[in-house]
Amino acid sequence: MSKATNLWGIDLGGTKAEGVVLGPDGLKEILFRDRVPTGAENGYQHILNQIKTLVDMMEKKMGYRPDQLGIGTPGTLDPRLGTMKGCNSECMNFQPMKADLEKLLKMEIAIANDANCFALAEAQMGVVKERFPKAQVVFGVIMGTGVGGGLVVNGKVINGLQGIGGEWGHNFLDESGGPCYCGKSGCVEKVLSGPSLEKYYKSVTGQSKRLKEIYDLYKDGSDAAATATMSRLTHFFGVGISTIVNMIDPDVIVIGGGVGNIDELYTEGVESVRKHAFNNGVLDTPIVKPTLGDSAGVFGAAYLTSK
Repeated sequence: MSKATNLWGIDLGGTKAEGVVLGPDGLKEILFRDRVPTGAENGYQHILNQIKTLVDMMEKKMGYRPDQLGIGTPGTLDPRLGTMKGCNSECMNFQPMKADLEKLLKMEIAIANDANCFALAEAQMGVVKERFPKAQVVFGVIMGTGVGGGLVVNGKVINGLQGIGGEWGHNFLDESGGPCYCGKSGCVEKVLSGPSLEKYYKSVTGQSKRLKEIYDLYKDGSDAAATATMSRLTHFFGVGISTIVNMIDPDVIVIGGGVGNIDELYTEGVESVRKHAFNNGVLDTPIVKPTLGDSAGVFGAAYLTSK
């Protein structure tokens, strides 16, 4: 087996960093997979050292160190400044992580945010490859605690001029979402994320419930506020996704994250997309669930180095 055909990647999360080495057969050939604590509370330099620890583990297992390593992060690398931005591990923000890691590890580093890695993995190894092998344009959505998006064209992530390619979560959706940490108001994330849906339910009932509880009440048909919350989700999902269909017209849209598990997104939600898309009332775009689960981030990171 040629070393050059193996792909090395790290998914850098707030609590753990997971590394993987993929052979030429992808899912059928996972040559290494392990993790270390990120320890973000110990600061930026500690995170770099933990990444080095993980790379050393990978090198020990594989018997060599490659020229390239892909890293998926919770933030974005600003191409102009060369520094990180939008990281929920705040000690990483404004730091030249790519340059620092290349100096520390003596490897070329490719960095993309977690939503882009999710989209790339599902395109290269997951549901898109399985069901839509001719797809060229893939949009991946993560709807969970936050909302993010990633765009992949012909197997490559589109990071964009400013590193914000695919940032669907911070487009304006509806003023009722209220202020967002990004400084705007009514962002997609403030309407469609799990915490935002829970906040809406509480605004109607005065009661705090987890989204799963709200969904169960909706399924029982026993709570008008739960029904209103799910209707809000499917309606605004359609409004928000229709902008992606209109702007990019992707071959496939993949929906990940905890909120993405709600089945009604793929029925009532898709119907809402159809109504709001600019296509004479027709929607051919497949909107599907992912197949890789929590593994998508680290697999996508590895594919950042694919030629």
